[in-house]
Amino acid sequence: MPRSNASFDTSRGRRGAVSGDIHIDWFAVPHRSILAVVFWMSGALLSFSASAVAVRALSPTFSVFEILFVRNAAGVVVLLAFALARPELRPGLKPRRFGMHLARNVLHFAGTDAWAFSITLLPLATVFALEFTTPAWVALLAIPLLHERMNRGRLAAVVLGFGGVLVILRPGLETLQPASLLVLAVAFTFALVAIMTKRLTRTESTFSILFFMNLMQLPMNLLGVSGAFWQRMELSQTLPFIGICAGGLLSHYCLTNAYRHGDASMAVPLDFLRIPLIAVVGWQLYGEPLDPFVFIGSACIIVGILYSLRFEAQSK
Repeated sequence: MPRSNASFDTSRGRRGAVSGDIHIDWFAVPHRSILAVVFWMSGALLSFSASAVAVRALSPTFSVFEILFVRNAAGVVVLLAFALARPELRPGLKPRRFGMHLARNVLHFAGTDAWAFSITLLPLATVFALEFTTPAWVALLAIPLLHERMNRGRLAAVVLGFGGVLVILRPGLETLQPASLLVLAVAFTFALVAIMTKRLTRTESTFSILFFMNLMQLPMNLLGVSGAFWQRMELSQTLPFIGICAGGLLSHYCLTNAYRHGDASMAVPLDFLRIPLIAVVGWQLYGEPLDPFVFIGSACIIVGILYSLRFEAQSK
């Protein structure tokens, strides 16, 4: 995989300036690579699903803060090991946009902890379906904040995606419970995080974004940790802890690279595919019933995604 001199960056051909050992990219995306966006978003949705399963498995024993503290600590250790082995990554340990990193990670910390907590309260498919109001917010916020254009394909993906979510949820009194409203707030928070991530990819490497995400959120989650919680760890929990650590790191690595290869409003609707995937996972692992409305709504979502990708391919 080709890379720049200071990151896991897979892009080439940008106009920029070199200052010392740091290459500054002036444009976020030289061209849109639809296959690359699909590849990275597929990795992201699989990793996010693995993280959700790990949180559900660990939540009877550990708090959300403790679970995410372990994830952040593992992320910092792994990324420092990469930097030690690959000197070209070390400039990413010095953020050029500290304020943007901090704002992004405060929002992401709040959203992630609320998301993990909601997984312990609601069926997995319901959490994911509510969370997928995020693309609608991203598409709307990307116009004034990122100066992206809303074309017919992206609009179709958002409208059919949101319509699919409504079919899945069948809005009513059950949907308006506090836990559901919490997930809707998380969706808006994640939309703001997506916008900030896209802006950071213009000057920051994927390595730098991931490193400061884990480094900054580590002490935030430490505030909610009670005592020596690691003494409660058992050998049987090894796999879930591997899942939360690997899934947490890989999901954001894939997601950041997806934003690097395409507009945010093109990449995020692909994440709708998590809904049917997590519905099957919930059915197999936790006996959550397979709601036919989940698959009807998912069909609407997939049609919107395929139309959007076809439109993007024809407009290149």
